[in-house]
Amino acid sequence: MSFWCSLLFSALSLSLCVSFCLTETVMDTRTATAELGWISFPANGWEEVSGYDENLNTIRTYQVCNVFEPSQNNWLLTTYIDRRAAQRIYVEIRFTVRDCASIPSVLGSCKETFNLYYLETDRTVSDGIKGVEYWANAPFLKVDTIAADESFSQVDFGGRLMKVNTEVRSFGPLSKGRGFHLAFQDLGACMSLLAVRVFYKKCPSIVQNFAFFPETLTGAESTSLVIARGSCIPNAEEVDVPIKLYCNGDGEWMVPIGSCSCKAGYEPDNGNVCRACPQGTFKSFQGPGLCQQCPPNSRSTIEAATLCGCRNGYYRGDMDKPEDLCTSVPSAPRNVVSVVNQTSVMLEWHSPRDTGHRDDLSYNLLCRRCHSNERRACQPCDDSVVFVPGKQALKETRVEISKLRAHTSYTFDIQAVNGVSNKSPYPAQQLSINITTNQAAPSVVPIMHQVSSTSRSFSLSWPPPEQPNGIILDYEIRYYDKSSVLNSSMVLSETPNVVLEGLRPGTGYVVQVRARTVAGYGAYSKDMLFQTLTDDEYKSELGQQLSLIAGSLVGGVCIVSLVAIAIICTRRRQLKESVYGDKLQHLSEGHSSPGVKIYIDPFTYEDPNEAVREFAKEIDPSCVKIEEVIGSGEFGEVYKGRLKPVGKKEIPVAIKTLKVGYSERQRRDFLSEASIMGQFDQPNIIRLEGVVTKSRPTMIITEFMENGALDSFLRQNDGQFPVIQLVGMMRGIASGMRYLAEMSYVHRDLAARNILVNSNLVCKVSDFGLSRYLEEDTSDPTYTSSLGGKIPVRWTAPEAIAYRKFTSASDVWSYGIVTWEVMSYGERPYWDMSNQDVINAIEQDFRLPAPMDCPVVLHQLMLDCWQKDRNARPKFPDIVSMLDKMIRNPASLKAGTNNMVPGPPHHPLLDRGAPDLSRVSSVEDWLAALKMTQYRDSFLGSGFTSLPLVTQITAEDLQRIGVSLAGHQKKILTSVQLMRHQADDQSPTESV
Repeated sequence: MSFWCSLLFSALSLSLCVSFCLTETVMDTRTATAELGWISFPANGWEEVSGYDENLNTIRTYQVCNVFEPSQNNWLLTTYIDRRAAQRIYVEIRFTVRDCASIPSVLGSCKETFNLYYLETDRTVSDGIKGVEYWANAPFLKVDTIAADESFSQVDFGGRLMKVNTEVRSFGPLSKGRGFHLAFQDLGACMSLLAVRVFYKKCPSIVQNFAFFPETLTGAESTSLVIARGSCIPNAEEVDVPIKLYCNGDGEWMVPIGSCSCKAGYEPDNGNVCRACPQGTFKSFQGPGLCQQCPPNSRSTIEAATLCGCRNGYYRGDMDKPEDLCTSVPSAPRNVVSVVNQTSVMLEWHSPRDTGHRDDLSYNLLCRRCHSNERRACQPCDDSVVFVPGKQALKETRVEISKLRAHTSYTFDIQAVNGVSNKSPYPAQQLSINITTNQAAPSVVPIMHQVSSTSRSFSLSWPPPEQPNGIILDYEIRYYDKSSVLNSSMVLSETPNVVLEGLRPGTGYVVQVRARTVAGYGAYSKDMLFQTLTDDEYKSELGQQLSLIAGSLVGGVCIVSLVAIAIICTRRRQLKESVYGDKLQHLSEGHSSPGVKIYIDPFTYEDPNEAVREFAKEIDPSCVKIEEVIGSGEFGEVYKGRLKPVGKKEIPVAIKTLKVGYSERQRRDFLSEASIMGQFDQPNIIRLEGVVTKSRPTMIITEFMENGALDSFLRQNDGQFPVIQLVGMMRGIASGMRYLAEMSYVHRDLAARNILVNSNLVCKVSDFGLSRYLEEDTSDPTYTSSLGGKIPVRWTAPEAIAYRKFTSASDVWSYGIVTWEVMSYGERPYWDMSNQDVINAIEQDFRLPAPMDCPVVLHQLMLDCWQKDRNARPKFPDIVSMLDKMIRNPASLKAGTNNMVPGPPHHPLLDRGAPDLSRVSSVEDWLAALKMTQYRDSFLGSGFTSLPLVTQITAEDLQRIGVSLAGHQKKILTSVQLMRHQADDQSPTESV
């Protein structure tokens, strides 16, 4: 033993160091100077010795080399190690192992491996109970069997050194005690344990996106993500909430959600400090911008200013931005000129010399009417006075004023105003002008009335003009037969009434009237139509009355008839449009006929925002209420919320948001899904409620599906639905895909994860954004192919993988995979095979086997969908028809079902789906590989204590020993079937 010890330490020259982002060491034998004091059993097993490392530092090691003695079982137990709240522990072991082939005359069974165990406990294990019985039944949990990458033989004359191995293992979750012991088991190796370092990982405290995140322990599993809540650094405020980071199993921060930014008056400094703006500068907004110098005519006398105040006599308008310069009010207009025409006046003027350094100059006109004998006694003008183009906010330096009183004095004040005139304590500067009107012609007669009517004449009357503008001398009446516009006649009347005679019976006449004063004629009134009676209608007074009644009835009938005709035409048009609309849902394969509705790619628009405006409804953000986070998408988080449209009932909705800091391309890609969804209207397609694009955050709002994604919903309800109900769900998916195919839309990413389920178990196709995966990089292994490109390989037809040939036929292939997912309650297609293995297997004509209890007709439907020739696959209308027949004939779903999970046809690629017998040596290891260690005691207690016995297990046996979940039964039985294939393929020499 001393020979091996001296040889070992004389040869030690290699030192390896493994570092992580941030680790906390709880035990390190390299720093020990005294004896370690670990417990070994038996006494002639592990031996503690001293030596030197490569830096000549004294270290304590353990070694064992009983290879000349048979049946070795040597245990080494460390002292108690406090885990310090860590849930997953890492062990770094440095060791050397002697090559068994280099040891002559070995009598026992030589090994080149050893086992690592751990024991959770709240206190130190006493040394007094370490007898043979305790070690034979040691309650340790195995971490791993550790083998050397390189072993060494005896030093040769060339001075070759022994090889030092460094291995790192981890275990967890730890929750049963405050600490643990490590145990090393030697079964016959010649080795030395040079150093043992025990540590755990944590993410360091960090400032990111102006938020502080504290030091955080990693989770219990290597794939765990631990949420750390952040808080804004001083002088920063939240932008998006919640603010959080995820600490992964390697002690690295990832997936930042939410952020902070420097608030107004502060600017970022080196990305982790918000510094106050110095005097003379300002920052008016929260965000990443820097402080700016105060604009002209303004100043700031304090630090952290959010606005620079204007100097005396300068102001900011209501719509001015903080970075705009301060401006002043304009001077008065100049050089006004007036032209009076009877009771109208035209005013023109020049712009002010000083506009106040603004470009929003406008003019207001104030009108006052004054008494002729006392100019100071003025009052506002009547509301009847007309200003063209107006009297407020005029942009032009000209205005026409009409409908003034005749022979009246007026004063007009022309004010120049701009965007800060309302800020000044002084009235606006103005230019005034006085004018006096002349005599004016009378205004228009507003209306005429028919007093009586005969077959040759009718009597008319009218009220005087509202503004006679003097004494009415007479009225001129012009009239003509409505069928002969060019032949008009005129008569004069000194009173506001007239009798027009010499007319034709039963004829309509257009009549106009105008008044005259000394200033001349006013304008004609509007055209008015009056009707003479027929000769028969005029025979008697009673006849006249009856004629009037008849005329009224005829008029009423005409109106009713017109209304009826309009309603009938409208109904016919609607019916035609309805039939036409039904036809829009049908599209022949490969071409479109006029009038058929076809999907329009939003990326064909020169401006993608135009597609959003055309196909998606803009929603007022005040109608949207966000309630809780339900997921995380590619562009941001997904929320559950409520939508309350104006005048409508509030409904639950799902809200996809665009995360802060997005690029214009990300915004375009994000909204493209809304442009696609907005074109679809079918019960099995997710419904788009609308978008929010005019405020932050940008949102896509869809109907809320209570049961979420189909794959996870099925896994949560494993074995809970009858086959007929599963077929109904598949029928809904096929119906939605039939609609998309008729629209000439190819989904490209049809999978159970992209099917949503509502509270009534209605399935709806969703997620129309695969195009971005075909263009951009992604770390999602689902969308990765070693052949290049980003495709969901397990769901994609072979021609689409090889040639990017995506058609409705490739969607049919994907539908077959979805059917398999449904019948297997969310099992992963092709199990744990790699994407490349899946591609190779399909090329070799392998197809997925029928899931347990799957009717033969359904598996045949899957196989039809997986035809290599895409033209041989069924169309979606055919699939809907087939499923309808199954639903109408439930007996077809019972015949020929698979009561046992069939193992797939033997294929070398498929053996990777179950533990390899060469690597799994016990029932415990096999269950651990399946992640079902909770059934360990049940298997062992029921007599299944070895792998050969396990391979004979049946579904009835699983029910008897307590495995009641259908999903667990399928997984175990599938693994058993695959292990049988492995066992059958092994030759006698291979099994030794």
